[in-house]
Amino acid sequence: MNAQQRILATLAGAVVSFIMGFLMYAVIFESFFTNNGGSAANVMKTDDMVWWALILGNVFMAYLLVYIFGKWANINTFSGGLMAGGMIGLIMGFGYDLVGYATANVMNLTAALVDPFVYGIMMAATGSVVGWMLGRGK
Repeated sequence: MNAQQRILATLAGAVVSFIMGFLMYAVIFESFFTNNGGSAANVMKTDDMVWWALILGNVFMAYLLVYIFGKWANINTFSGGLMAGGMIGLIMGFGYDLVGYATANVMNLTAALVDPFVYGIMMAATGSVVGWMLGRGK
C-alpha cells in the first residue's frame, strides 16, 4: 500500500462517512435522536455547526480504517472492509455511547443502545469503500 492509495482511500472514505452521517443522523434517525435526548438542553449545533471540524473528523475516522486495514489487517476488498468497518463502528459506538450515557446527559439509554448500530452502519459503508480503494490495482 503506497501513499497515494492511503490518501485516495482516506478521501473516499471521508466522503462516504460524511454522506452517511448526514443521511443517518439528519434524515433517517433525526426524530429518534431528538426524542431520545438526555436532559441537557440546547447541546446540538443545528444552525451553527463547525464545518471544518466535522469534515476533519470524518477524514480522521476514514484514516483510522485505512490504517487498521492496511497496516494490521490486510483488508483490501469491498466485503472485507464492510464487515471490519461495521464491527469496528459497532464496538466504538458501544464504548463511546455507554461512557457518554454514564457521564453526561446528552442521550437517554435507548439512544445509547441504538446509536452504536447506526454508527456501525456508517462505518460499514465507509469501510467498504476504504477496503475497495485499498484493493484497486491488485
